[in-house]
Amino acid sequence: MSGTNTAAGRYQQLSSSRQSFLDRAREAAILTIPTLVPPDGHGPQTKYYTPYQGIGARGVNNLGAKLLLALLPPNSPFFRLMVDDFTLEEMTKQEGMRAEVERALNKIERSVMNEIETTALRVPAFEAIKHLIVAGNGLLYMPRQGGARFFRLDRFVVHRDPMGNVLEIITEEDVAPDALPEALVPKDSKNPQKIVKLYTWVRREAKAWKIHQEVNGVTIPKSQGSYPLDKSPWIPLRWTQVDGEDYGRGYVEEYLGDLRSLEGLSKAIVEGSAAAARILLLVNPNGTTKAKDLAEAPNGSVRIGNKEDVTVLGLEKFNDFRIALETVDRIESRLGFAFLLNTSVQRAGERVTAEEIRFMAGELETALGGSYAILSQEFQLPLVNVLMDRMEKAKRLPALPKDLIKPSIITGIEALGRGNDLSKLDSLVIGAAQALGPEAVAGAINADDYMKRRATALGMDATGLIKTPEQRAAEQQQAMMQQMMDRLGPKGMDIVRDQLKPETEGGAQAQAAPAE
Repeated sequence: MSGTNTAAGRYQQLSSSRQSFLDRAREAAILTIPTLVPPDGHGPQTKYYTPYQGIGARGVNNLGAKLLLALLPPNSPFFRLMVDDFTLEEMTKQEGMRAEVERALNKIERSVMNEIETTALRVPAFEAIKHLIVAGNGLLYMPRQGGARFFRLDRFVVHRDPMGNVLEIITEEDVAPDALPEALVPKDSKNPQKIVKLYTWVRREAKAWKIHQEVNGVTIPKSQGSYPLDKSPWIPLRWTQVDGEDYGRGYVEEYLGDLRSLEGLSKAIVEGSAAAARILLLVNPNGTTKAKDLAEAPNGSVRIGNKEDVTVLGLEKFNDFRIALETVDRIESRLGFAFLLNTSVQRAGERVTAEEIRFMAGELETALGGSYAILSQEFQLPLVNVLMDRMEKAKRLPALPKDLIKPSIITGIEALGRGNDLSKLDSLVIGAAQALGPEAVAGAINADDYMKRRATALGMDATGLIKTPEQRAAEQQQAMMQQMMDRLGPKGMDIVRDQLKPETEGGAQAQAAPAE
């Protein structure tokens, strides 16, 4: 096998279209976290660039942590198993069946979330999210057992069709010869630690994914296999979708200009401040003061001289430094908003309300709705499918009919939509109360409908939580009876019951009488 018929040849062929994205990712990494995307030919002795500013690294870590909580929220499922509408309609005809179905599906959802917790999936997921922010691309691999493994952009290539569907994935790994069959890699007695390249080639066919591994152009025995199209353990990720391109663009790339400017200005200010902090004394060569006397004089000593002969060398660049510092402050403010830093949300002022901070934070997070949308379809949904398939094969989940029950993502853009609904509901009630008064709002708002809509906006099931009108009417009647008993006593209550009894019996007799 040679050329593009081998995994190595195909990898080299696809690397040419990846190079511009990789160069851009390395440039973005230098200004944020240089170790995320190392330079070409890196190794244990590689000396990484140290940025002069830390807002890039701080912003990536902060935004990555917030996205991790949004995509994989703790203690609550980020997906819901949805039943086909027609099937659910048939089930609801039988009393109690709908509740039983929802209870069983909820149990499966909790089992999948428990799998995420026990396999520590959030560790590689956080690494993947940071790479998406900086490099715009990443590859997540979910083996049959254990956690997940992440491949950065310089370790894999991907090929997509014009619609963005993945057609090929090839990974490149450095492995020791001892980990491979001796027939594939003869042992080198002179250099036993020589590293060889292991390639994993995943190709999409009509109805399944085909996979095999190669070393030196030879297929490794027992490495061939296949996966269903919707349950591949290889999940290629990207931050943005660009038509006609195999790779995505990173979030940092959109703000690369600000980061470059901030890096240059920060470097100039640091170096200029170091130069300004240096103290140099100049002595008039024609004066009476001797330079040697000043240099050797201890503190508090007395020497013969004239103070007019001595001057201190200064840069006299105060105004220039002030302009640079003001520019740095403006750039940091813009980057703070872009990376959702808490300090950027609070404006400068003595009295900043908590509601103002919450409003601005919500506005900033809503701006990431497009990123939530693509990550929900290319990260969350494939992740759920792979986890459920893995647990079904391990007999830890029952086999579900995929044509009737499908997972639906309920975080990310869905959660943002519910959050906006909640904000609008609260704004309506608060604004109406301020303009018309609480009494007018209480008389105009349907409390039952408001409570149901608020529970829906919070993503809660309000069944059994909110009292029905019948329940409230019964409680009010019981409270009135209790008040009458407290006021009239037991004898008075007997009189009331005797007065109500004939009306009740008459109503019952009227209902029992046959119609003429």
